[in-house]
Amino acid sequence: MTRIATPALDVRDLELVLALAGAGTTVRAASSLHLTQSAVSRGLLAVEDKLGTRLFHRTPRGLAPTPAGQRLVDGAGTVLARLVELEAETRAPATAPIRLRLVCECYTAYRWLPSALAELQRAAGNIELTLAFEHTREPVDALMDGSIDVALLTTARVARTLIEQPLFADEIVFVVARTHPLAAQPAITPDDLRAYPLIGSTNTPEPEARWFASRVFGRTAPKLARLQFPLTEAVIDAARAGMGVAVMSEWIASGYLGGGDLVAKRLRGRPLRRPWRIAYRREVSEAARRLAAVLASAVPHLG
Repeated sequence: MTRIATPALDVRDLELVLALAGAGTTVRAASSLHLTQSAVSRGLLAVEDKLGTRLFHRTPRGLAPTPAGQRLVDGAGTVLARLVELEAETRAPATAPIRLRLVCECYTAYRWLPSALAELQRAAGNIELTLAFEHTREPVDALMDGSIDVALLTTARVARTLIEQPLFADEIVFVVARTHPLAAQPAITPDDLRAYPLIGSTNTPEPEARWFASRVFGRTAPKLARLQFPLTEAVIDAARAGMGVAVMSEWIASGYLGGGDLVAKRLRGRPLRRPWRIAYRREVSEAARRLAAVLASAVPHLG
């Protein structure tokens, strides 16, 4: 009989690594996993010991995945998704469709999510998804009153009657014209962002703007020159014209870099990663967990 290899890691190890990558600190990861900070720290050390390699750099700003850690983060979602799918297939080989109404707190996810729906439907089995765009600005209220079943969140806080878990993280990048002075730099610094107008969307929620300012500039955010447009294409065209630095998710930026006239830059020191969570009502828990596993493995990255 062929011997089946036994992995060193288990499901909880993968969930812990994904939570740390999304949260950026052991404190926030502990909160999302409902563990103590010391338990999360011990868990990370145990995973690194099992693999014999460091998974995260400890920096003053928090945790940043090492190359080995990023490979584990990128693959962990796929493994968990397949396991959840296999469990569901085993328990319920033929069931009626489960209909979930889904909303995203940030409009940037809608750039990627619709194109992934076909894959989500295939991988999530009998789950039928409907995007409820009209609840984008008030996703938690919509969850509470039953207008939607699931929300993808970045900054909104949820009530204890709802369930939430860490999902994934996207990177916020800075797009400039190839002729812009910052295009020749390997990375963007906070001082660079003080020197040039920031170009963004009028649809950016205020809590998300505050998150960005605190992560880049600390507690005291400077007064910055800003240009805001209602359409992504206008934001991109302004950056292409050299009017400033466009701030956007890697999901959006990736679709505009092929022409060679724009370049994307990262924040110097460590990537500016924005953690996403999935929140849902208890009555759809099983379907939402299956959906979460699929989403964690299907998120695109700029590379």
